[in-house]
Amino acid sequence: MSTIKNTKRAKPGRSLPPSSAKSNAAKASLAAKSAGPAEPDHRAALQLALALMAIPGTSGKEGAVQKHVIAQLRGAGAVPSAIRIDKAHQHTPLGGEVGNLIFRMPGTLRGPRRLLMAHLDTVPLCVGAKPVVRGKSVVSADKRTGLGADDRGGCAVILTAALEIMRRKLPHPPLVFFWPVQEEVGLYGAHFANLALLGSPQLAFNWDGGPAEKLTIGATGAFRIAIEIQGLASHAGGAPEQGVSAITIAGLAIADLEQHGWLGDVRKDNGRGTSNIGVIKGGAATNVVTDHVELKAEARSHDPQFRREILTAIETAFQQAAARVKNVTGVTGSVKLTSRLDYEAFKLRDDEACVTAAEGAVRSAGGEPFRVVSNGGLDANWLTARGIPTVTLGCGQQNVHTTSERLDIEQFRLACRVALRIATAGAAAE
Repeated sequence: MSTIKNTKRAKPGRSLPPSSAKSNAAKASLAAKSAGPAEPDHRAALQLALALMAIPGTSGKEGAVQKHVIAQLRGAGAVPSAIRIDKAHQHTPLGGEVGNLIFRMPGTLRGPRRLLMAHLDTVPLCVGAKPVVRGKSVVSADKRTGLGADDRGGCAVILTAALEIMRRKLPHPPLVFFWPVQEEVGLYGAHFANLALLGSPQLAFNWDGGPAEKLTIGATGAFRIAIEIQGLASHAGGAPEQGVSAITIAGLAIADLEQHGWLGDVRKDNGRGTSNIGVIKGGAATNVVTDHVELKAEARSHDPQFRREILTAIETAFQQAAARVKNVTGVTGSVKLTSRLDYEAFKLRDDEACVTAAEGAVRSAGGEPFRVVSNGGLDANWLTARGIPTVTLGCGQQNVHTTSERLDIEQFRLACRVALRIATAGAAAE
């Protein structure tokens, strides 16, 4: 082995002068820029997505998929102290196996900390998915299941960025990778996340459903509503007049809401929103007047005041229906309605740093970004409400929550390029 003399080398036990260290860092940064944005290993990224989609992990049961993500991080060289799991699951209605997964990387470049996130859980329809590549898409070979690309595709996108940076030692600003739990049942992971573990990120990016070029900059807010109707049981054949049917009360209330435009797509002069009665449970036999029914509903609107009006209309309809249904002696039923704010609406500023950074990354990766406002809830709702403005991008998921769900491979690849550019702060427009 030949030896090359370096007359500028520091003496043993001494570090290079600050000016030399700065010079070396500047040269490294210049070299990285001249080489152009890093390109992810698309084959490895797709294999990672396939593996993640095959792991069962519905809301509250994300332990196995979280373990797989941690194994990938550790295999690429992540130190255990950089990987944390918070206790968000201890504060949610479900409880659950694990909290949110958080992985922090100190920066090799100066800049504000960037957060990349994607939720771990899938809907129950995706349990048993057998992801396979068919043509230009990934689908489930088992036609009875969904695929789980929502949101294992997103998980693979941000995990790919983390792995590429570690394995290839790519320059990057301070980063935090965040895999929240229980998104599908109420955005609980983001709602109860331990923000201190995130390291005060100043730019935040969430990957969820849709095209890779789509930037969701706002989303609606929603109430979850539980309705209990108490009637009076009686023999449906021998003495039906003695009973008060909880089912009849529910039917009258729902019909009233439909008739007056407060159910489904709600459009009034003073606002717009949606509502739905999604669950009805009650009754055990046809020969008994049903005395108890439980319903679950929701009300959504971008306008908090109008959302409250929808909620009031639902409560009024059920109370009035209960007053109308009487037995032969004049006894009526009763209604108990409880509601909670599932998530609040938000709309990011046009010049929000995360939005402009995301647009720059999409263009740098070869796409044309477009902005949308969603009528569904996102983890971004709660992060933004908690002081971390968050833009959401897609990664090619189509027909989510159905057995025809698929992952568009080209869109997934574009999402992987976008995420790596964001994570390395290499977007041309930034």
